[in-house]
Formats: sequence, structure tokens, C-alpha cells
Amino acid sequence: MKQRRLFLKAGAMAAAAGLLAGRAQAAPAVPRPFRWKNWSEAQQCQAQSLATPADEQALADLLRNAGGTVRCVGAGHSFTPLVPTNGTIVSLERLSGVLSHDKAAMTATLRAGTRLAAISRELDGVGLALRNLPDIDMQSLAGAISTGTHGTGANLQAMHADVMSLRLVTPQGEVVEWDQERHPEQMAAARVSLGSVGVITQATIRVVPSFSLHRKVWLRPVGEMLEQAGDLARKHRHFEFYYLPFTGYAAGIAHDEYQGSDVLVPHSQDEEMLSDLRKLRDWLGRFPEMRRWAAGKLIDEDLTEEAKNRSWKLLSTVRPTRFNETEYHVPREAGIACVKEIIAALEKRNEVYFPMEFRFVKGDDAWLSPFYMRDSCSIAVHAAHGEAYDYLVSELGPIFRKHGGRPHWGKLHNLTAKELAAIYPRWKDFLALRQQMDPQGRMLNPHLRSMFGVA
Repeated sequence: MKQRRLFLKAGAMAAAAGLLAGRAQAAPAVPRPFRWKNWSEAQQCQAQSLATPADEQALADLLRNAGGTVRCVGAGHSFTPLVPTNGTIVSLERLSGVLSHDKAAMTATLRAGTRLAAISRELDGVGLALRNLPDIDMQSLAGAISTGTHGTGANLQAMHADVMSLRLVTPQGEVVEWDQERHPEQMAAARVSLGSVGVITQATIRVVPSFSLHRKVWLRPVGEMLEQAGDLARKHRHFEFYYLPFTGYAAGIAHDEYQGSDVLVPHSQDEEMLSDLRKLRDWLGRFPEMRRWAAGKLIDEDLTEEAKNRSWKLLSTVRPTRFNETEYHVPREAGIACVKEIIAALEKRNEVYFPMEFRFVKGDDAWLSPFYMRDSCSIAVHAAHGEAYDYLVSELGPIFRKHGGRPHWGKLHNLTAKELAAIYPRWKDFLALRQQMDPQGRMLNPHLRSMFGVA
């Protein structure tokens, strides 16, 4: 037995040595075609290859030598065709982690491929937190800031507004570092760039001391919720509501800072509620009035829910049920009028059952931020995976635009370069800087070329 064990060890060592020698002599890997699809499976492409560079130098070499278009991918949670290309798709998943933090300056430097959930966990371990978070925690940092991802809070800006400096690799393979003080124009363009000026590798962002939140959820007739929405947004650190189609009710959600140390984690009822709304649709979808009557009998208006936990554990979650989505950001003063029209349009379609989301976001100064120089209300409408969703663009889009809406860059829309130029005051300035950074358009896929008006 002893001899057999020795033989096995010797054989294993010989095999390992042979494998290493083979690798050393192997020819460079040949790019293999890669089939990509986004989270909702609505966007797909056959790319020439998928690249996962391990460091900034490898990324620079890739950009310098790659032929054709190069597009980056994070978690694939964008519903618009920002990623699809027949060239190279680059994943930054290996460029991940918190590089450093500075409690005196209240900043943290993060690698671009780090998922938001991982950032929150690592920062919490050193007593820090992101100021605000979106409601899904799977996005990569670069993807979130590049598309204007946001949470809710009347006095809280989108994530990109906290970015103080960026390090990125240009399409020519050069590494540049921009900061807010020395490069204000470049930062105004790069903080929301749709991945069109280069590949972000790391960002230094403002952070806050870690904090806990107390969440309250309650149900009210939608008319009452609409009347109170403005006051509730001013009263709470975070406030949003979901309208439950064909029920006449909305669910209000408020979060406020909490100084206690106790934790309250009730079982989430989100998926059960979604399942119940679908059953009502499936049973009574052809009879909307009966559907409303049944919902009124089943809904308990006195039902409430409370939770207490660290901020990141309450603000962001995982969404197991897939969907497609459109979202527009309208001037805050137009928010209630717009959402009333959206609700009326939704309830002309008996198949609708997904809740509609209404949030508040403070303005900022990034050139392509949907919140550029104005406080906004965000209205998001979802359609279940596998069901028709064209109406999100064709029927709801005109209503949003009527009220001055700007689309979320990662959510479904069909705005043209001419239309976008009319609603973004610094549109031409962004296009000029993009042209300067990428004169050959190597970071542009067909979707971006169409939006930017590049032949």
C-alpha cells in the first residue's frame, strides 16, 4: 500500500509537470465564438470572443490589438442592446474588489468589475457604506455608474454623482486617470458614458459611515398614495411606491436611518404578492371589473411590514423573477400627472399584472445623466419574461416624452439621436469628447451608433 501511494504521488507529479510543460509550449489561444444574452434574454448576440482580462495591462493589450468593435458587459441587467456586438465582449469580473478606503476623506477606491453586493459587504466590514443603492445588487460598479443607475430618495443622487475620480483604458490601449478637480469636463462625460469613451477599470467614490435602516411597508388606495407622495418623499430618507395593477391599491415603502442594534428580518412577501397578482390576471384577466372586485376582497388594507437591518441589506435585493422593463425620469413637478396617465394606459391592457414603480431622485451634473440639472421622479414599468413587451415602448414611451421624460439608458426606449439631443443640453459636448477619445468608433455597436448619430 505504501508503494502504491508513493507511485500515485510520483505519477501525479509527473502528470502535473507534463501539463505545465505543455502549457509553456502551447500556441496562443485562438478566440472562440461566444453566444451572449442579457438577464431577461431579450438581447442576444454572437460575438467573436469573450475576453476576461486579469489586470489593467492585459485589458490595455486587448484594446490595442483587438480588431472590430469592443463592448463591455457587467451583470447583463440592461434591457437595451448596449452590449451586443459581433466583435469582442469584455467582462471585468476578474477586476474586482475594494482596493483601499480613506476614512479621513470618506472615499473608497473600487475595481470596476466589483458587484454592488460585494462592495457593500466589504465596505461594511470596515465601517463604511455607499450613500444609496439601486434595488438590485447584482450589477457591476462600472455598469451601474455608466448607465445612470439609481435608488430612491428626494435628496439622494444617482450612484455616478458620488464618483470623484476614474481610471480607464482608452480604445487605443492607453491608461488615463481623471478626477473631478483637474478634469471636470472629462468627468462630466465619463461618469455616465454607456461604455463609449473607454473601459473603466477603477473608481474612487464618496462613502459614508455604515448605517442601519428601519423599513416600513403599507397599503393604501392609489389615489391617497398619489396625494401623499410628495410629502412622504420629503419626510423619509427613502420613499417609493408600487402600484398594483387592476387592484386600486399601491404599496408604500419608506426607509429611515435607525440607531438601534437589533435586527428584524421578516420573510419577504414580494414573490408571493407577484404570484397572487398573476393568478388574478390569469383567472379574471378578461373581466377587469371583476378582477378589481376580487382584489378589493382579498387585499388587507391594514397589512403592514417592518424590517431593521444594515442599509445595504434592505435597499438592494436579488430579483429571481425575470422581466423586461422601461423606465423614464420626468421632472419632479410632472411626476404625479405622468404616473396617472401611465396607470390609465396600463389598465387598458388586461394582460398587465407586474407592479409599476415610482421613485424620487435628486439632480446632478453628469452630461448624459437622466437627472442632469433637475430633480426627478422615476417611473418604471415591467412586463413578465416570455410575454409581449413592445407596448412598453410604443404605447408608454409617448406619454413619458409628453411629460419631458428622459429614458434610463439601461431600460427599453426607442429615442433617436435627434430626440436625445433635444432633451440633453450637453449632448453635443458629450459627442465631441466621445469622438476625441474614440475617433474610429471602436467602442460603438449598432445601438450606440444609432443613438449618437454616428454613421
